[in-house]
Amino acid sequence: MNKTDRLLAIVLELQGRKVVRAEDLAALFETSVRTIYRDIQAISEAGVPIIGTTGTGYSLMEGYFLPPISFTIEEAVTLLIGTDFIELRFDDDYRDRAKAARRKIEATLSDGVRNETSRIRKALRLLAPGRQAALSNERDNLDKIRRAILGGRKIRFHYSKKSIDSKGNHHSDRTVAPYGLVLVEGSWMLVAYCDIRHFRLARMTELVELEERFELPVHFDLREYTPPDDRHLRVHLRFNHDLADKVKESNYHYIEEMNEHQAGLDVVLRVRQLDELMQWVLGWGAGVIVLEPESFRNKIREEARKISERY
Repeated sequence: MNKTDRLLAIVLELQGRKVVRAEDLAALFETSVRTIYRDIQAISEAGVPIIGTTGTGYSLMEGYFLPPISFTIEEAVTLLIGTDFIELRFDDDYRDRAKAARRKIEATLSDGVRNETSRIRKALRLLAPGRQAALSNERDNLDKIRRAILGGRKIRFHYSKKSIDSKGNHHSDRTVAPYGLVLVEGSWMLVAYCDIRHFRLARMTELVELEERFELPVHFDLREYTPPDDRHLRVHLRFNHDLADKVKESNYHYIEEMNEHQAGLDVVLRVRQLDELMQWVLGWGAGVIVLEPESFRNKIREEARKISERY
């Protein structure tokens, strides 16, 4: 990075953060603290009002804002693809904001950059999931949960579980403190306090925001949160060679290992309950065999017998 680019980048850092230390700027731009001191002086002499406090760092005078800057073609495409993604996967409020942001970004582009950016974007396309009914329900819940998180309020909803629990229940009513939202493999998940659990938004109905408030624990950081892995059941499958490529392309999230050899493609998966794999395995027909555990072999065998009887 040359000096001119670094000076601009320093101003943008100061604009985006309240206080920045010279040591942090030096580490960010891979230069010396002495160079940062000289850069700050040059920026100040250029008329940018920088406040320096010994032992604290540098900040911009309140009210100062850098005028709009130019984007390269690659930067503009990146930002506009981001607005396209938000329109597809976020609620109505954020979709409207994404459209407004796109108009503002396009307004800052020169004619040449705007035309080239438009040409590249026409060669790229994001497709929404095909399950429109579930997606609509997911968006509605996303909007309500996001507002509850911002307001620090608990929510209540009816939840349809993927599989029957140990008590034989397939549905439940939940009252939780919403900690955060995570987009996982194309589906929104809620991380909530109910012994910290995860809920798929598409399976929620009758969701309401409550008056009861909650406080996010000071130690909780969604960006660093790692959910406990409770998938303790190991399943070993073997696929015919003619299905190997399709299995690899499936990107099935339960897959742990894949090993192709003379006998076929061996796939190892880990799940919480064997029933979670039933439909996926049956979908491959006679092209797959369960090697272990024996209990799952028996489940598949019994399901195949029922299918045979129906036909």
